[in-house]
Amino acid sequence: MEIAVFDIEGKDTGRKISLDDSIFGIEPNDHAIYLDTKQYMATKRQGTHSSKERGDVTGSTRKIKRQKGTGTARFGDIKNPIFRGGGRTFGPRPRYYGFKINKKMKQLARKSALTYKAKSNSIIVLEDFNFEEPKTREMAKLGANLKLTGKKSLIVFPEQNKNVYLSSRNLKGVEVVTSDELNTYIITRASVLILVESAVDVLHSTFKN
Repeated sequence: MEIAVFDIEGKDTGRKISLDDSIFGIEPNDHAIYLDTKQYMATKRQGTHSSKERGDVTGSTRKIKRQKGTGTARFGDIKNPIFRGGGRTFGPRPRYYGFKINKKMKQLARKSALTYKAKSNSIIVLEDFNFEEPKTREMAKLGANLKLTGKKSLIVFPEQNKNVYLSSRNLKGVEVVTSDELNTYIITRASVLILVESAVDVLHSTFKN
């Protein structure tokens, strides 16, 4: 498919760039998107939750009362979970929530997410640009020119662009990433995907390898 290339003023340059159908025009796989998004969010969980169970609580292990003949329920030591200050039953323990996904599955998920963006006309290609210095005002102006105010936009560069990144940090709903940082979660979360022209070639070579 072909898509028009715009400049930072929001005007059509008259040029078009071709998006590879093997990346932006496949049959989307919703389950792959689900698995990749779930894996991304799971690896972000700290998993540092913890609680003291019976063996972790400080206290005597002396049996509180005799086993039989009291007319009430039997009790062990003071660390029994039913007592105030006792250990917690089956409490949370530190753990790692992440899980593995095959490389081909992750690639399929990202292609599917890009395809959905292409089908909904939510991809904009910008000619290469840079700011002389970090200016939030310049980035806000760019969003206004492209009519993206109030929308979650994801700008993809082929490599780190410090000035553009710093210019976007204080703007709500604007995220700047490099092509190798692109993942299914941030693609699906964005309303509009903005690809810098040179980033398209990088994406083509990345997904074809």
